[in-house]
Amino acid sequence: MKRLIAEFEEQSFIQVIFPHKKTDWLEYLDEVQNTFINIINAIIKYQKCLVICENIKAVKELFSKNSNLHFVEYESDDTWARDCSAISIIDANEIKLLNFTFNAWGEKFDYKKDDLLTSYLKKHYKAQMQTIDFVLEGGAIESNGDELILTTSACMLNKNRNPKLSKNEITQKLKKEFGANEILYLNHGYLAGDDTDSHIDTLARFVDARTIMYVKCEDANDEHFVELKKMEDELKEFASRLKLNLIALPMTDAIYENKKRLPATYANFLFINGAVLVPTYGVEQDTDALEIFKNTFKNREIIGIDCSTLIKQRGSLHCVTMNFASGIHLN
Repeated sequence: MKRLIAEFEEQSFIQVIFPHKKTDWLEYLDEVQNTFINIINAIIKYQKCLVICENIKAVKELFSKNSNLHFVEYESDDTWARDCSAISIIDANEIKLLNFTFNAWGEKFDYKKDDLLTSYLKKHYKAQMQTIDFVLEGGAIESNGDELILTTSACMLNKNRNPKLSKNEITQKLKKEFGANEILYLNHGYLAGDDTDSHIDTLARFVDARTIMYVKCEDANDEHFVELKKMEDELKEFASRLKLNLIALPMTDAIYENKKRLPATYANFLFINGAVLVPTYGVEQDTDALEIFKNTFKNREIIGIDCSTLIKQRGSLHCVTMNFASGIHLN
């Protein structure tokens, strides 16, 4: 049996790529590094964290000594670990890593170093790794840990990823690599300012095998209202047919920089062992969102992380992290 391990299952470690001056974060480097420090310090209270950094010596000095902290030196193009890192699966009762091709969401930005990162890190993982000739980002797929994969048509079927493949061929590829019985495509839903062509992790997430959390817009004057309502209708159809539960998350007030709306979303949360890290943005909806998470996850601590800086580069908390399943150890 093969399956894509769900993020709500037990983990071994989280991988992050620490921002440095050669990335697009240069304009507010100190600010974003403080955000990453907060994220990493929250993670290492519960589990290990592998920090990829351009300068190990300089980054180590930013943290207190902790046995859950591990560092590897590598100069990256950017810091979106979710999309250029290996993906954890189970295949015939063995946990393995899949290394897909990364092309920066359709060659929108420099990506060669990030695409080579997983191959470089192979020697640091105690797990078999398979390289897959297929463009795929971790933020583009959601697994319920069993037979379902949730994704979006706008991203997965975009010709800037795998232009020679039809929808049927892409669907069969996903089923083959992840052992899925069904690929659920959302044809609606987006966030203004998003560079990923509507990654699923900005819109809807599995929180257990039968439950999906999703972003709901209540403001009829918001530009997202119609598309997110159509997305909600699609999710309700999935839920009815497959006996799934749905939990709505609020849409944040519009947040702008240089008159451009930023893609703030509470769907970009991060599971870790014993806790959920929830992105916050300094808006009134933060309180409601945190309360929803507390009511949903009775046995996990809910920790808000200010991600106001991360959205300036069109991503958030889940985007800058990658979870590695229990059983994958570090050398």
